[in-house]
Amino acid sequence: MSSNIKIQRICQHCGTEFTARTTVTKYCSKRCGTLVSKARIRAEKVQKSNAETIKIKTRPITELKEKEILTVKDVSILIGCSIRTAYRLINNGTLKAVNLSERLTRVKKNELMKLLEQPKPKPIKKPKPVLYEISDCLNLSEVQNEYGISEKALYELIKRNSIPKIKKGKYAYVPKPIIEKLLT
Repeated sequence: MSSNIKIQRICQHCGTEFTARTTVTKYCSKRCGTLVSKARIRAEKVQKSNAETIKIKTRPITELKEKEILTVKDVSILIGCSIRTAYRLINNGTLKAVNLSERLTRVKKNELMKLLEQPKPKPIKKPKPVLYEISDCLNLSEVQNEYGISEKALYELIKRNSIPKIKKGKYAYVPKPIIEKLLT
């Protein structure tokens, strides 16, 4: 039973104008209708796959939260760091662990929670460096000439003993009392 109604509609898929015989027609042809339904089915499959992927990703974390004894890999997943960082925490004593054999390092969940609950350490204040006047300092070339030391040896000495250098223009100065103690 076809109707005698003829309505001008616009296809919801391709946007062309067509004459429809019913008031509920949305697409200009069977081809447009099948393309839309296939696209809808494809989108549902993708959405289902994404939901499954998210479910698989979150499952290990929920399983790890239930475990009492964790592997190093589990610790790294729970903390959100690399496996190497978890091993570093174990090696420097920050995180207590038991090494059952060569490849069986285990960590109690309580130890991990203690690590996460520790208060942040206060920053250590460095002492302010003593400021020297240029009149109390020697130029690097003056030190070389006065003490008969090579340029490389002088730089190594300054570096090794952490002697402060004062740069003024193109010259570098070192404190005279410190140099005298080292070279005499």
